[in-house]
Amino acid sequence: SAGVGNAGASESNRLAIGVCDTLQPFNPVFVIAPSCTEPFPDTIMVKKNKPFPGPCPLFPLRRYILMKFLHLSDLHLGRSLLDYDLIEDQSYILDQIISLAVSHQVDAVLVAGDIYDRAIPSEAAVNLFDNFLCRLAKEDIAVFIISGNHDSDDRLNFGSSLFTSNRIYIASGYQGSLYHQTLEDSWGSVHFYLLPFVKASTVRHYLTEAKIESYDQAVRAVIDRADIDPKERNVILSHQFVTGIQGQGPQLSGSEGNAVLNVGLVEEIGYDCYDPFDYVALGHIHSPQRVGRDQVRYSGSPLKYSLSESGSDKSVPLVTLGPKGQVDMEMIPLKPLRDLRHIRGTFSQLLDPDNITDTEDYIYVTLTDEEILQDAMSIFQQYYPRTVRIDYDNSHTRELDSIDLSDAGEERSFEDLIGDFYQKMYGTSISEEEMDLMRKVAGEAGVIHETD
Repeated sequence: SAGVGNAGASESNRLAIGVCDTLQPFNPVFVIAPSCTEPFPDTIMVKKNKPFPGPCPLFPLRRYILMKFLHLSDLHLGRSLLDYDLIEDQSYILDQIISLAVSHQVDAVLVAGDIYDRAIPSEAAVNLFDNFLCRLAKEDIAVFIISGNHDSDDRLNFGSSLFTSNRIYIASGYQGSLYHQTLEDSWGSVHFYLLPFVKASTVRHYLTEAKIESYDQAVRAVIDRADIDPKERNVILSHQFVTGIQGQGPQLSGSEGNAVLNVGLVEEIGYDCYDPFDYVALGHIHSPQRVGRDQVRYSGSPLKYSLSESGSDKSVPLVTLGPKGQVDMEMIPLKPLRDLRHIRGTFSQLLDPDNITDTEDYIYVTLTDEEILQDAMSIFQQYYPRTVRIDYDNSHTRELDSIDLSDAGEERSFEDLIGDFYQKMYGTSISEEEMDLMRKVAGEAGVIHETD
């Protein structure tokens, strides 16, 4: 038994904690409580399968089932890493997420937008997500999905009514009200609200009486009209650019795309507009992080989608809801099929047999050799078949970085610009044959025209 409350509490005001084998199929926490008529004391909770340390008093068993869910976003199924198709890597990480959902006995999986990488996804991407949903449904795990700015509302919404019978709930495109569903646990109802990616113009179309000039005003208007009970436990999925205290923006990973990298003030949303919610499952930003408070969180993408993410780690939040106000979060690391790594050094150092490891990874190489090496990419790919990029960091590149290019092209010919660049990079003049090739490539790219 374990004492609860003051150190001088009587034996009748104690709790015994244990596990009952007959309850193993159920998710979460078991408490053996006193049978006396005294007020029910504070409860102590332990995880299932933890052995009881002593003799168990004959108290009646009370079972507490807590709401548990995984928070995902920005799957970007069908995406490539430069020339490499990532569908196999994405399949592997979704398998891992399903295993986590099953092993942790979650009640739901939340997917906060950008399921696909493009509005018209590939057949492989659609089949992959279909398989993911079917396997979760077979495990009787509810799934909540919203569309992101990369998703097609109509395509993602197709079959959503049929999915509902399998507890797969999809909100694809704002239709004038905040869609929600309710699940139950031992503490009562948990309300899940689904807000797909919205623009101010979309909300203005439905809420004509509201003054909406920014995305922040749009989201606040949607939430204000949802009749949310602050005494209940509420969770929302949202796919927006959310800022923290004093308007501090989230940390970007670099793989979000130009629409996010160049976001303006009108598109920013203050985290406090989500105050009615116990947990806010955000999507849109690929780096996992809290925004403003611990319970407002970007899960981040499950894989590294740009070279700038080579030094980062990916994870998935496991969220457990207790009674109102109690939210526990655990960041569970995700291990990819192939990592994205950035290696740096001289050609000879990097290809020393003692330094070659994990050859199936995606490799971004920075060479520090002073001379440009011919066929460096093909040589590296003999050792690392998935070498995605090679660049240089030497005295020549550092000199180029220090040059102010703001007016470099004024009143200078294409040949002058290319010739100077070639001279700085290679320490010699460009040949006429090479210049002709550059003219041809620039013409095909539309950079110069025959009249130039």
